[in-house]
Amino acid sequence: MYKTPCCRLSGLVGLSVKQKLVLNVPQCNQSARNLIQLHRRDPSNWLTYQHLIFLKRQYVIKNSELHQRAIPKQAPALTIVNEREDTIERRVQRIPTIDPADRHTVSQPEDVNSEAQPGISTLKPVAEDAAEQRDSVSGTVGTSHETPHVHVETDKAKEERLDRQWKQLKVIVADLPDVYAKLAKIKLTALVVTSAAAGFAMAPVPFDPLLFFVSSLGIGLASCTANTINQFFEVPFDSNMNRTKNRPLVRGQISPLHAVSFALACGIPGVALLTLAVNPLTGFLGALNIFLYTCCYTPLKRLSITNTWVGAVVGALPPVMGWTAATGCLGQGALLMGGFLYCWQFPHFNALSWNLREDYSRGGYRMMSVTHPSMCKRVALRHSLGLIGLSTLAPVLDVTTWTFPIISLPINLYISYLAFRFYREGDRGSARKLFFCSLWHLPMLLLLAFTCKKPRRDPEEPPAAALALALQSSLPS
Repeated sequence: MYKTPCCRLSGLVGLSVKQKLVLNVPQCNQSARNLIQLHRRDPSNWLTYQHLIFLKRQYVIKNSELHQRAIPKQAPALTIVNEREDTIERRVQRIPTIDPADRHTVSQPEDVNSEAQPGISTLKPVAEDAAEQRDSVSGTVGTSHETPHVHVETDKAKEERLDRQWKQLKVIVADLPDVYAKLAKIKLTALVVTSAAAGFAMAPVPFDPLLFFVSSLGIGLASCTANTINQFFEVPFDSNMNRTKNRPLVRGQISPLHAVSFALACGIPGVALLTLAVNPLTGFLGALNIFLYTCCYTPLKRLSITNTWVGAVVGALPPVMGWTAATGCLGQGALLMGGFLYCWQFPHFNALSWNLREDYSRGGYRMMSVTHPSMCKRVALRHSLGLIGLSTLAPVLDVTTWTFPIISLPINLYISYLAFRFYREGDRGSARKLFFCSLWHLPMLLLLAFTCKKPRRDPEEPPAAALALALQSSLPS
């Protein structure tokens, strides 16, 4: 049988490959030329110095001894057209005016770029003017020589430059009390504890100082937790508002992990204290209040105006918790005290948010004052009038005497009058007056309710008539 040698077979294969390459060479050359032309047409694809700028950054960052400052950019060249000859233009660099204070920084000016053709007499005046300007500049500069503009960085300048750069967060121990106070919103927490104390004092039971202290401490810790978690969630939005841009998390005074740790360190002992040392009902209301404020009210602020009503429920719970801490159960008085706080918050917060509409709009919060301004004024007036009705309902529910609705009527009418002015005018002045009135109205109303508290009746003690009859029967005849 005939067999083809391997050398002949390899020769045939090489010949066929060579023929195919010869046929494809013109197409490959054409493709290469097209690519080169396309690359030349689009200069954005060129490899320029800007692609290697990261090397310069690395060198400047890693070599701390290199501290240079760029030479100031000179003024651009201006085009001066000789009107006597429309066909000839000359580009002359206009030298800027030299300030005597900056003479030491001025370098020798560059020569004027002359593009004039020889033999043209019309360009002589322009050339003479440029020469005079060059001579005057050289005379003012004197014998100064061009030196490299090198700036030696001082220690103070270096410290300021490093402060402007990203650096590791350092917590200053001396500032921690102030940081924690801002995280807890100490003024708001004080208002929460005060309203809870009012609910505790209005309860128809004997006053227990130790129980009062423990319940106030637990409610205060729960409030600190809710406020801290609220700031943790709203850091990117608080940075856009003038009212909240100086909060610790926004300024970077404390890390988010540190803030959450502080919230847990307050919340867990607070709820445990209310549950174990007071009663489970108060502990449940404390945990519910934290949940409503952080998981319902905070996200709703960017979704719907119903956040105001949810926030009013959150603010109405502290006096209810004070009542349950004293009595161990919910009663009509607890709901009445919560109703006072619920109605009071609408004129208070609506007036506050009215003058902060620009801030809330920049932060992306959907408040009534931003999206529904007319509703904002109506709701404030409606709930201001509701305070009068609740004050009248207090003696009906056997919480206060009938003196309370009478002596509280003037302050309730005054805040209603300011709410009506806010409803009619809707300007910054009326909103400001309503807000400042609400600041003293609530403590005054709670104080009047406490002074008119109905005397406690102990069911174990016999009535006065039965006691007198028992005394008469015990006397000898």
